Amino acid sequence: MKKITPTESLIRFFVKNPDSASDPATRRQYAVLSSAVGIICNIFLFAVKAFSAYLTHSAAVFADAFNNLSDCGSCIVTLLGCRIASKPADKDHPFGHGRIEYLTTLILSVLIITMGVELLRDSVSVAVKGRAAIAQLQFSKSTMILLIIAIVVKLWMYIFNTRIGKRINSSVFIASARDSLNDSVATALTIAALALSKPLNLPLDGIGGIIVSLIILKSGYEILRDTFEEIIGKPADPELTAKIREIVTSNPRIIGVHDLILHSYGPTKAIGSCHAEFRSTESFMDVHDIADSTEREIAEKLGISMTIHMDPVLMDDAVSDSLKGLLTEILAAIDKRLSYHDFRISQNQCQTHTHMIFDISAPYELKMNDNELRDTIIAAITEKDGNCTASITIDRE
Repeated sequence: MKKITPTESLIRFFVKNPDSASDPATRRQYAVLSSAVGIICNIFLFAVKAFSAYLTHSAAVFADAFNNLSDCGSCIVTLLGCRIASKPADKDHPFGHGRIEYLTTLILSVLIITMGVELLRDSVSVAVKGRAAIAQLQFSKSTMILLIIAIVVKLWMYIFNTRIGKRINSSVFIASARDSLNDSVATALTIAALALSKPLNLPLDGIGGIIVSLIILKSGYEILRDTFEEIIGKPADPELTAKIREIVTSNPRIIGVHDLILHSYGPTKAIGSCHAEFRSTESFMDVHDIADSTEREIAEKLGISMTIHMDPVLMDDAVSDSLKGLLTEILAAIDKRLSYHDFRISQNQCQTHTHMIFDISAPYELKMNDNELRDTIIAAITEKDGNCTASITIDRE
């Protein structure tokens, strides 16, 4: 029997269906729980660190305390963002409100960067004061105990939010977790700087604050970068696309799949399309039924609204098979990463001229642009068979 941890018990107490990651109600409950925990913990940490700063006269500890106070604002932003994101689709937003989570993460990253800049400014000021700042510092065992408690609380918050973020696939909670981990590292550095400043007679309090601020700025930048990638549009998860291909090709009458495209409308809403290849001799009604059932299976298993386009493929045709072999040879000579699909041919009445129509799938890393690649392939086809011409569409993977 699997052991249930205190953290898991807390989740199960406040979230009715903790394993229903795609359920808007469940995501809303997770958001409320995480935000409530964050607000309570950060207010506690602000009080502990502010009291420690009062006792030690440490600018680094004082700045770290207000960093926790700003985290309370981040928790409120997270709560509002997740609540709005969980709203169902409406007339003005037919694909739901899931992308609000990306905007929320963007705001969170800006808050982290802002706090990092403020902390850097204060820490530089302390470092510049030098010995005057060192003389004011007071350090004791009780202060160390208080700050160690703060580290333990932040580490637990890191584990807590990481578990939620992975469970419901939310960048917001992953960002919050990362911020908590950085806070614990920052507090540890603050303790070290505070403890060693007087014995070494060096402005380590200010230097430690500078290091801490740079860590916070790095974290904010990484979150900002990842969020921009989500907003602009990044490649689909390879594991997810592999699962889609596996489901589509599980039917033996589907002989291939290409042009797979996914559009994300938030962590729980995705719309996609792909081209499934069938033998040209298949019944249109049968093919349509297979495509419909495959779309439903993808929706049930992966939660993706998929549209499947049916591509007929001419099989066991001597002319077509010969030209496919020719094309395969030409592509391998240009770049082994190239592949083709949607291949079909048309011939004149005397069958003296053949026109090939197909798409080429090319990696973005290929140095040729689309026009150069198209011209190179057509030139190679003409060289090998003067009676062949081609119409080519270039797809980047």
